[in-house]
Amino acid sequence: MSVKTRFAPSPTGYLHVGGARTALYSWLYAKKTNGRFVLRIEDTDRERSTQESIDVIMQGMSWLGLDFDEGPFYQTQRFERYGELIQSLLDQDKAYYCYCSRDELDALRKQQMEQKIKPRYDGRCRHRQQPREGIDPVVRFRNPEHGEVVFEDLIRGTIAVSNQELDDLIIARSDGTPTYNFTVVVDDMDMNITHVIRGDDHINNTPRQINILRALGAELPNYAHVPMILGSDGARLSKRHGAVSVLQYREQGYLPKALLNYLVRLGWSHGDQEVFSIEEMTELFELSNVNRAASTFNSEKLLWLNHHYIKHDDPEQLANQLFWHFQKNEVDIESGPPLVDVVKVLRERSKTLVEMMEMSLFFYADFESYDEKAVKKQFKPEALEVLQALLEQFSAVEAWEGESLHHVVTGLAESMQKKMGEIAQPLRVAIAGRAVSPPIDATLELLGRQKTLQRLERAIKFIEQKNL
Repeated sequence: MSVKTRFAPSPTGYLHVGGARTALYSWLYAKKTNGRFVLRIEDTDRERSTQESIDVIMQGMSWLGLDFDEGPFYQTQRFERYGELIQSLLDQDKAYYCYCSRDELDALRKQQMEQKIKPRYDGRCRHRQQPREGIDPVVRFRNPEHGEVVFEDLIRGTIAVSNQELDDLIIARSDGTPTYNFTVVVDDMDMNITHVIRGDDHINNTPRQINILRALGAELPNYAHVPMILGSDGARLSKRHGAVSVLQYREQGYLPKALLNYLVRLGWSHGDQEVFSIEEMTELFELSNVNRAASTFNSEKLLWLNHHYIKHDDPEQLANQLFWHFQKNEVDIESGPPLVDVVKVLRERSKTLVEMMEMSLFFYADFESYDEKAVKKQFKPEALEVLQALLEQFSAVEAWEGESLHHVVTGLAESMQKKMGEIAQPLRVAIAGRAVSPPIDATLELLGRQKTLQRLERAIKFIEQKNL
């Protein structure tokens, strides 16, 4: 049988990094084994599931490049199938109606806790023959009372749970809608899922789901439970630790390759290697090499990886990613240099695409004001003579290209007997609005003759007015 994995998010929020890692592991295992990867939307929670969340999940998967072979399938479109199988279990006496009220169940739970007994349903409706008036019953699965469930987790090894630890699970609510633990079982069965790769918060559900699968006469899939991701304080990763939404990392200027590379290493390793291409991940990934212990999210490591990819990735691909950020900020790039040229001059000093965009905005739009610290340090009275000389000499340059412009700057420094920084820094503030930019010759070439001369004139007027 060919391998088939699935990613089954609940559309009640964003696609978080834990879910993205689970999706990546499932995707990699399917690709490695020439299997198929299924996307399934578990939207049975009608009150909390939203179309907006579905859209965000789809956008996150698309941005990461985690393409699916089948789906997306929606559980709300399969209610008829779930109903048929619930009725089948009732007909075979493998499930039963439970008429216990909420007050009764609350009282049972309170009594068990007072007696320091594990809270669980005690099966009081297991043998009920007559319905109770005024109560819409739920349907409970008749869990085996004896024996144990044993399964071989592909990450954690053998896991055994006594059936006496498992109560009779509700598989249909009083309004007839199926519950998570039932729908997921039916879906895995109907979709022929061979490997269920998911977070270890589902370990407690697995024995229950295995018993339901057996009651349905289904073949059991292989299970692999991935350990959780922790924040730097040792608590489970959450919003308070910073960005946890996949698309939030896009907003912050991270590359999908960098995030995928970081996520694959967040619990899996191959020797001491840190940087993996998608092809290398696919070739080398093994579930047996996934750690059993929880992993700690390290934002600095992710930033290091992002900078690595910005420095070494194809400039054309980076330019396409950078364009998204300019679009989002409604910046017209038609009035400036090609983005691929900006990438080439800024990639060494940009850790994120947002940084790259912010450092290159002056190429495309006039800045409203100069950086105050830069003005104080670089726009002293003696800078006026420097900028006036640069304006005159740049106006006479025939070929507006880096080498010629570099000669103007170095030549002026020599003739005025000044250090290079005494020429380049006031110039940089004049044309970029601040004291940081790409190398001055590249900056001048990309900015162009017209904008350079206009900004020099503006800076000269600014210094003259400042010193009145």
